[in-house]
Amino acid sequence: MLISKMAAEGGGKEMNEIKTQFTTREGVYKLLTHSEYSRPNRVPFNSQGSNPVKVSFVNVNDQSGNGDRICFNVGRELYFYIYKGVRKAADLSKPIDKRIYKGTQPTCHDFNHLTATAESVSLLVGFSAGQVQLIDPIKKETSKLFNEERLIDKSRVTCVKWMPGNESLFLVSHASGNMYLYNVEHTCGTTSPHYQLLKQGENYSVHTCKSKSTRNPLLKWTVGEGALNEFAFSPDGKFLACVSQDGFLRVFNFDGVELHGTMKSYFGGLLCVCWSPDGKYIVAGGEDDLVTVWSFLDCRVIARGHGHKSWVSVVAFDHYTTSVEESDPMEFSGSDEDFQDQMIHFGRDRANSTQSRLSKRNSTDSRPVSVTYRFGSVGQDTQLCLWDLTEDILFPHLPLSRTRTHTNVMNATSPPAGATIITNTSSNTTNGNNSGANTPGINSVSTTLPRSNSLPHSAGTTATTNSTNKAGSGGGIGSGIMDSAIATGVSKFATLSLHDRKERHHEKDHKRNHSMGHISSKSSDKLNLLTKTKTDPAKTLGTLLCPRMEDVPLLEPLICKKIAHERLTVLIFLEDCLVTACQEGFICTWARPGKVGLLSSQNQASSPSGTVV
Repeated sequence: MLISKMAAEGGGKEMNEIKTQFTTREGVYKLLTHSEYSRPNRVPFNSQGSNPVKVSFVNVNDQSGNGDRICFNVGRELYFYIYKGVRKAADLSKPIDKRIYKGTQPTCHDFNHLTATAESVSLLVGFSAGQVQLIDPIKKETSKLFNEERLIDKSRVTCVKWMPGNESLFLVSHASGNMYLYNVEHTCGTTSPHYQLLKQGENYSVHTCKSKSTRNPLLKWTVGEGALNEFAFSPDGKFLACVSQDGFLRVFNFDGVELHGTMKSYFGGLLCVCWSPDGKYIVAGGEDDLVTVWSFLDCRVIARGHGHKSWVSVVAFDHYTTSVEESDPMEFSGSDEDFQDQMIHFGRDRANSTQSRLSKRNSTDSRPVSVTYRFGSVGQDTQLCLWDLTEDILFPHLPLSRTRTHTNVMNATSPPAGATIITNTSSNTTNGNNSGANTPGINSVSTTLPRSNSLPHSAGTTATTNSTNKAGSGGGIGSGIMDSAIATGVSKFATLSLHDRKERHHEKDHKRNHSMGHISSKSSDKLNLLTKTKTDPAKTLGTLLCPRMEDVPLLEPLICKKIAHERLTVLIFLEDCLVTACQEGFICTWARPGKVGLLSSQNQASSPSGTVV
């Protein structure tokens, strides 16, 4: 108890302690030690050289009211359990299904939620040697193996997902940078596939499979350079966001095979991506230790979040805590902890559906309404961060007095957060389905630009267009986006020659690496290596693809807590809890505020007191 008390007061080895609870404005989230899932022996897994632990959930809608099922991979093993969440303690002695693989390891998996029943589920599993298996862990059947002879792709499967609302189509990405569309009804053939070009654009191409009878894969996408690390479908299933080792987020209209927009990481590869519940925003994380928020409609970075001390491995929106305030939000000053203390008395339960609240925002109600998107991230630094994306970031042109919200916003420049955003103020709303119409208007310039950006518009436009041509971006959709977007004249590149830009770029990087203490010299070496690739960061830094740090608001996390001994690989938000997992193979359940009492009283009594945060 004394140690817990010291930790609560900020004494002792608080920095190195693993937290078992944390507080946000909604209340206290608590780790349920009896709801921990792992291999049956509960022994920490030696994770050296193995693939990340991943978790998938499905609800089979059985009559008992306990329809949740969990699947997770640890090393060569794959487990399938009944998930009891906050209701009952986990029983690890009775997995519904357990599989041990030889010669290859599971890397990722996905349930088909459309076809799941209490008697049968369809689970896709991707492997380190490139194969994809379709299994039914309830019937304990293995129905099909795709890319069995590795004729389609020999590299590791990085992500596998069922097409939204489809019973038979699924998409698979590989470390080769390729994605393949499969149909479970078709075979893969006994020879290597022959392809025919369907569509080519800026740094991507799509091929169809040429054969007499229909066979897998139906489509082959080649995206960017290096591994395609993760992809995610938009909530309506029409758009696909991909993040790659070349540091680019690329968003495609999937059916139209069109590039909608792109974004570049600050440096290094992008590792993870997710969509907001309404499809308006995309968050990506990766090797720059940042989370980057990108507007789907405006095709631009609107904020970055800095809280992690190492690579960000997962980002996810919390559909249940995105909130709508129908009155002026309270104003806070002081530290994160002070804010949390004030909010404990004010906090209210917000765990109901996101869509209903987001739709309220669009109603004709005359009262002021503000929306807050909640998202989270976990990283190789073993930390969980929660972030709020608030109206002062989303709508910087509104008066700040009304829209100032709970987010702590740091900015490197002296004007307020709203003034430092480089954005388009034109009234023409961009059309998400038309890739040609998704760029800011040419005459749209932010009303107040930071420092040297207050330049004559025409001069800025000319200089920027010239520098874009010098940068050698070829034709295609991507260059169209670049040309018209940069032509707004808000880029700091506008008045610099190519040589000057490179010098200033390296000078700034030196200063920035110096000020962010956690960026090691290894990272700097990686940065220098990256500048030799085709997409020179010196040519993208300062453009709409990759704004400078001082040109967009920098978010601080609401909470940033060390919650594991090993790097974190999973973050999933459920209605009653959030789920995390680390590379040791422990899957942890954190009860949302007010949900912890659902566990039976004897479990509650025997649980450790834990660290008070």
